[in-house]
Amino acid sequence: MHTEALVQSILVPLFLILLTTVEDTLLQSVSQVGGVCKFSSESSLRRCRTPDGKICSGRGKCDCGVCICEATDPGKFYGPRCDCHDWVCSTYNGTCNDRGYCDCGMCECDEGWFGDACQFQEECNLPSKKSKALCKNPEGVVCSNRGTCHCGSCMCNNKDNRGLVTGRFCECDDSECLDEDTGEVCGGHGQCYCGNCYCAPGWHGDKCEFQCDISPWESKRRCKAPDGKICSNRGTCVCGECNCHDVDPSGDWGDIHGDTCECDERTCHQTYDRYTDSYCTGHGQCNCGTCDCKEGWAGKKCEHPLSCSLSLKSSMKKCQGTSNLPCFGRGQCQCGQCACYPPGDSRVTGKNCECDDRQCENISGEICGGYGYCSCGHCICEDGWFGKLCQFPRSCDLSEVQSKELCETSDGVMCSGKGSCHCGQCICRPQDWWVSGEYCECDDRECDKHDGLICTGNGLCNCGNCECWDGWMGNACEIWVGAEY
Repeated sequence: MHTEALVQSILVPLFLILLTTVEDTLLQSVSQVGGVCKFSSESSLRRCRTPDGKICSGRGKCDCGVCICEATDPGKFYGPRCDCHDWVCSTYNGTCNDRGYCDCGMCECDEGWFGDACQFQEECNLPSKKSKALCKNPEGVVCSNRGTCHCGSCMCNNKDNRGLVTGRFCECDDSECLDEDTGEVCGGHGQCYCGNCYCAPGWHGDKCEFQCDISPWESKRRCKAPDGKICSNRGTCVCGECNCHDVDPSGDWGDIHGDTCECDERTCHQTYDRYTDSYCTGHGQCNCGTCDCKEGWAGKKCEHPLSCSLSLKSSMKKCQGTSNLPCFGRGQCQCGQCACYPPGDSRVTGKNCECDDRQCENISGEICGGYGYCSCGHCICEDGWFGKLCQFPRSCDLSEVQSKELCETSDGVMCSGKGSCHCGQCICRPQDWWVSGEYCECDDRECDKHDGLICTGNGLCNCGNCECWDGWMGNACEIWVGAEY
């Protein structure tokens, strides 16, 4: 989640940087013929003059209409006319962490603060426990094991002073962008953000190592699907060709294919059985994501035998019960009756597989926090405990001040403004089901879904990432790797 926000925050400035590079290159190519400037002196200076009348902002010299900037201060950014652009300043909960101001691309911090983004406080008043808690990434690892915690903020390792480890929790390792042969970041043809290369126009590849001989516009045109989406939103356009997101972990020919990734064979699998060799329940053929059923079978996934006394609609309605999915998405509907999966798992029961006692388990597998018992997927808590997993004590020895101190984030906001504090723990707003985390900082809508089910119903959503139960794997816990059934 944090990585996604970081990438979004840099895409606009990156685009402008790349656009500026293209503009300067084109200008130089048309202004000089055989190394001789074709502009007059007046015309050349006019192209280098800023709105306030200065030549190259007073920070460089004009060479045939192009500014050659004198970058005397390391780290400062100068634009095409050696002008300052404050949008390239580092961000951390806002530009310069709202603890300083941006001076020509570099943060000038307020007194008592330091760091590239003014994110570190010189004098720390936070208790050690709270400071450490604020440095934990969504997986609970302090500074992602790539830095040290200072007053609730991560100071990332900076080997060789190259600044390759970045991010609020040091979650980004830009060494993954280094070219193995030259050691250059993104081969010298792009920018690296959180371990991913964003290539300059005309270059592509994981590390911008390949040059494309067609224009970006022509490349985009060739990748456009009939519905107008680039690679059907299921792939990446590289030099006019779609690289489809191959989600098949076997490494074989992927479930997503086609010239513009228009075919998605995943829709031919049952919700509970996504990665078997059997498409269309074994009773049909999958053609570009649509099942063509064999004689005697019907249904979107050829799951209904025509020999059944019930119609397809009646069978599905009988299997749905109070859910909008047959068998609550936890089994297969067979002529109006549900077969829960995986067979033999006593935790999934009920006429319509409506009881899923796995919902009573936390990430470590403990049932109802050890303070209750599970009844049809719901925890019945012992006296003195409450919460979805009986994780909150009704009373404690903490004073109100002590309790609230443990619930505050680094910026002093109680439970991220999305919950209330009780006994030093945040209780996130129940009406916003997607809000979770120790400080209500997580958005579980970020968790992957399959057929409308978060984590396919086979795991827990933990701060935007699926934590799968035993026997399941995949971004959405959609892949069964346990015993055959």
